[in-house]
Amino acid sequence: MHRRDFIKKVILFSLSFVILKTKIMANTLFKPFNLVDGVFVNNYVSHKSSFKDFWKWRRESSKPEPIAFPMVENDPGYLKSNKSENTITWIGHSTFLLQIDGINILTDPHFTKRASPLSFMGPSRTTPPGLKIEELPFIDFVLISHNHYDHLDSKTIQLLLKKQNVNQPTFFVPLKLRDILSKLGARNVMEHEWWQMTQYKNLEIHSVPVQHWSKRTFNDTNKTLWCGWVVKANNFKYFFVGDTGYSKDFKDIQKKFGSFDLSTIPIGAYAPRWFMKDSHCNVEEAIQIHKDVKSKKSIAMHWGTFQLTDEPMDEPIKLLQELTKQLKISKDEFSYMTHGQTTKLCRGNGVFKSPATHMHIQHCSRNRDTEGGDHTLGGVAGKGRNG
Repeated sequence: MHRRDFIKKVILFSLSFVILKTKIMANTLFKPFNLVDGVFVNNYVSHKSSFKDFWKWRRESSKPEPIAFPMVENDPGYLKSNKSENTITWIGHSTFLLQIDGINILTDPHFTKRASPLSFMGPSRTTPPGLKIEELPFIDFVLISHNHYDHLDSKTIQLLLKKQNVNQPTFFVPLKLRDILSKLGARNVMEHEWWQMTQYKNLEIHSVPVQHWSKRTFNDTNKTLWCGWVVKANNFKYFFVGDTGYSKDFKDIQKKFGSFDLSTIPIGAYAPRWFMKDSHCNVEEAIQIHKDVKSKKSIAMHWGTFQLTDEPMDEPIKLLQELTKQLKISKDEFSYMTHGQTTKLCRGNGVFKSPATHMHIQHCSRNRDTEGGDHTLGGVAGKGRNG
């Protein structure tokens, strides 16, 4: 009898140890952030570039000629009235309009001429936005990945807030970015650590770690966090990667969320590699991210809008076409969009059916639905989808 009790205690102790160890490992893997000497750092690869490196790059930079890319004519009226079909529209660079279950989400919005704190100098837009800001439907949520000027544009935020002055969007930002948005006039700002989640009805918005850094002024390097965003809705998972170099973070993200139905992954601003590698993935690494997160469909972003670095502006999509062909990855699996292009997110014959069915992306016949609806998050109601 005593022996049986002893064995039972040993088993219980062993189980308790395994559970505790699992919790410790989980907490280590899914850390909310890393703060060292008052600055945020990445999980796996430290950002080593210095001001000296920056000036070395600027002196040696080849600066290819800017290229203007083709655009497609969009239908803003459809996007404003659409409440039933799920769509994604590439506006340019890292700016997408995602319409999911009647909710409109904007990523890293940039609609102005320059990615710069100055109106008269800095990287200039070579291709106009695929939609004008006044053509946007009512925006419910805005996802911002970090504070760099090509991702967080003050003038764009002000224009968006002016357009929706009464019913402002809710802005999702990484830790320590609330103050910037508040100073620009935003009343609804949700700050996220890594792995944090906010839920609205059946929609979940998660922040996840990526390999990057932050800087907006001379003395604020890595004082604010950076992240990617995961949106989950009715068995649909979307991954907005944001700005990133390659790291093991993406395998961690896949462990947490499983496979993704749709990912938007950066492919540009990677040269020279000695300077850009820690912060910007190249095309080959972008494809590896696509594989790591087991994305059923990926769309390229962070290319074709600003001449930011030393590679020719059309090189990323040429390499994407070459490498995906070599690796026997179909265009349906990883491709790119044209500025202004809207693509429907469909199931089966082009209509959303059971959430259990597999989602894929295709061009579908339009089925306009003008049914409206109000919703709130953080005490602010969203009405009047015509903006």
